[in-house]
Amino acid sequence: MNDSQVWANGAGMTAFIVVLVVWSAIWKAIALWKAARNNHLAWYIIMLILNTAGILEIIYIFAVGKSTEVVEKK
Repeated sequence: MNDSQVWANGAGMTAFIVVLVVWSAIWKAIALWKAARNNHLAWYIIMLILNTAGILEIIYIFAVGKSTEVVEKK
């Protein structure tokens, strides 16, 4: 049995899927939390529905979701 057969038959593919799911879940949780805190409902819904292996979530976290400081007036 060569390497490509092992990958196609399960062991390698299963490990890859598990790592991908964990990776995606971590980024999704962080991004959804930030979107909720920043009141970005559209981003929250889009990230909740689409599964992009963490790519959309990473873009949101580092480019769009930068939290803005609210300065209270006295």
